[in-house]
Amino acid sequence: QLQLVESGGGLVQPGGSLRLSCAASGFILDTYAIGWFRQAPGKEREGVSCMSSAGGHINYADSVKGRFTISRDNAKNTVFLQMNSLKPEDTAVYYCAVDYYGSSCLYFRGTGMDMWGKGTLVTVSS
Repeated sequence: QLQLVESGGGLVQPGGSLRLSCAASGFILDTYAIGWFRQAPGKEREGVSCMSSAGGHINYADSVKGRFTISRDNAKNTVFLQMNSLKPEDTAVYYCAVDYYGSSCLYFRGTGMDMWGKGTLVTVSS
């Protein structure tokens, strides 16, 4: 069964850190571009970070540059999102998604992504 499963969300205080994981099953993750998106309550989904299939291109949303880092462990078939210096405005459901053709992820075109996980909730609050 082809699927992506996110984990690692939770409640954290402002300034804290979390590491999200996205485990792939049924396919080899590093064959494709992989991205993280998020959707806050009452807001539209937005792209957070994307890594190309070869890992040579990485994009970050301006709002997370310098605080978030995307990485991939091919042996574990898993992609990570390390989130540091978290702010209340980072509160959202975070989703990982795969881009089969590499034409959408780096542009944060969520509608062009081909497979999505179910998401993990991150809440930043004191």
